[in-house]
Amino acid sequence: MIDELGCFTCSSLETLLALFYYRTTTLSHIIRTRETPLVPHLLVFISELLFTFLWVLHQAFRWRPVTRTVYPDRLPGDVKFPPVDVFICTADPSKEPSLGVMNTVISAMALDYPPDKLAVYLSDDGGSYVTLHAVREAWKFSKWWLPFCRKYELKTRCPGAYFSAGESSDGRFISCSEFMAEKKEIEKKYGEFKESLEKIVVNASSSASRDHAPIIEVMNDAVDSGQQEMPILAYVAREKRPSRPHHFKAGALNALIRVSAVISNAPYILVLDCDHYCNDPTSARQAMCYYLDPEISPKLAFVQFHQKFHNLSGHDLYDSRLNYYWRRWLGFDGLGRPSISGCNLYLKREALYGTKNIKNDIDLNHLKKSYGSSNELIRSISNKYEPRLSKDGKLTDTQAKEVERLASCDYDGLSEWGKEASLRSLLHRLRLCFLRITTQTRAKVVFYGDSLMSSLYELRMWMMKSASSYLYASLGAVLDKIGLHTAHFTLTDKAGDDEQARLYQEGRYDFQASPVLIAPICSLYIFNVVSFVVGMARIVQTKSGGEMLVQAFIPLFGVIVNYQVLEGMVLRKDRGRISASVSLLSAVIAIFVLCFGSLIFIY
Repeated sequence: MIDELGCFTCSSLETLLALFYYRTTTLSHIIRTRETPLVPHLLVFISELLFTFLWVLHQAFRWRPVTRTVYPDRLPGDVKFPPVDVFICTADPSKEPSLGVMNTVISAMALDYPPDKLAVYLSDDGGSYVTLHAVREAWKFSKWWLPFCRKYELKTRCPGAYFSAGESSDGRFISCSEFMAEKKEIEKKYGEFKESLEKIVVNASSSASRDHAPIIEVMNDAVDSGQQEMPILAYVAREKRPSRPHHFKAGALNALIRVSAVISNAPYILVLDCDHYCNDPTSARQAMCYYLDPEISPKLAFVQFHQKFHNLSGHDLYDSRLNYYWRRWLGFDGLGRPSISGCNLYLKREALYGTKNIKNDIDLNHLKKSYGSSNELIRSISNKYEPRLSKDGKLTDTQAKEVERLASCDYDGLSEWGKEASLRSLLHRLRLCFLRITTQTRAKVVFYGDSLMSSLYELRMWMMKSASSYLYASLGAVLDKIGLHTAHFTLTDKAGDDEQARLYQEGRYDFQASPVLIAPICSLYIFNVVSFVVGMARIVQTKSGGEMLVQAFIPLFGVIVNYQVLEGMVLRKDRGRISASVSLLSAVIAIFVLCFGSLIFIY
């Protein structure tokens, strides 16, 4: 592999050296003779220098790619497994439908892990009545679903994904009459569960609140005998007030860290988005293969898992397999500093607290300065601390008051929580290679086993993102640095749309996004079309080829790769087409850029 990748790198380097030789000799000739305008050539050369710099940064990925394999069968018995807390964040049931969120919750509860060592926390930042009652219904259904998963060792433990897959997910039990009978009964229960969620949405407002007191509800089936067949399920809606900053998802996770510390205090935390269900029930055991390894565990802060989509079509128009990023993670890991994606990872609580080097005799007031005034939270920092619920599995009155205080909106402001904790140490893993925005040859995609069509979709999405989201992200970062813009968080709408799904399965793009995103893509496409037409006209007029023909090929390549933009602007009549107003706006922008470029060329 390394030899092949080395060949790609050497080939790219030779191409760049040849390009620089051409540019320097051309610029030297222009400066000497002044036959053609200097500015256009200089601008192109500067852009090529920028891309070369990014390419150099990109090479760090190839220095030492690492692939890891785990052997969960070699782990000690379940009794020696450390507890795991699962954090799931949601904020608005109107944008994040409760059925999808509850499927994620249930899949986390169904992890192949000792239930008495598993606790699932759902943070509802909207404090919605709908979400709270949906959690209660999910708890009821889980009492049927979890035993079914364990009995038949199901690999797909998200009920929505399992029942939509049909018989393909039943494995060796498909011919078992007992299994089929139980599956039919569970599927009926799941239908009743969905109906109950629909009734909740109809009978109650699904709007998210920005002004509410903390709400914490813990569900647990622990009994006097100590048997626990179900993991803890906790609903947490931290306090929010319009006058107090809440720091969006980061603030929600901070609240979950504090609240969970006095309920379960697991040393490891799985972080999930509300629409990222656990597709592999053994992921916790796989993570423990690293954390229970005495050689590498002291060096670890997190174990990152891939994000995958379960409903991809054969087209994968939007490059949703994310192969581009997963390949680079191999290089990140080889450099000793793997990337953190923000979810789908098992975090070490100790790494978040930054308590590894805290001495036992440290002054209590010093800890309160860092972690706040909660004695219970400070006690939880000790490795020997074990929170205990009452015999009925509920919070005691004292615990209830304590977790409400920890979930209050002013707890952060009374301490240095989040300022000096070693969350910053995770950021110090960011190295030179985390700064890249790069291009990549299509040959490497095929080398990794992907098809040519996958290569096309990946390239097309890179071009579209470069002209839209990357453009605005770069602009926003610059404005933020100079104090002219403040970054903010916008919740992604995760509600399904039948028309969008149909277009995706047919292999057609849905261009019904914001004009702010679509207009730059269309403008750049129009610009490339005009550049190609004008370039070919000049070639015919001057009867020249060679250099001009090569330059004309560049916009032609962009036009061919992104032909579906032309299709969306001109040919399509369905709802997913590019609107006439956006096409007109894009044409105006392209004409303005062309006129401005012509003035530079002339003068």
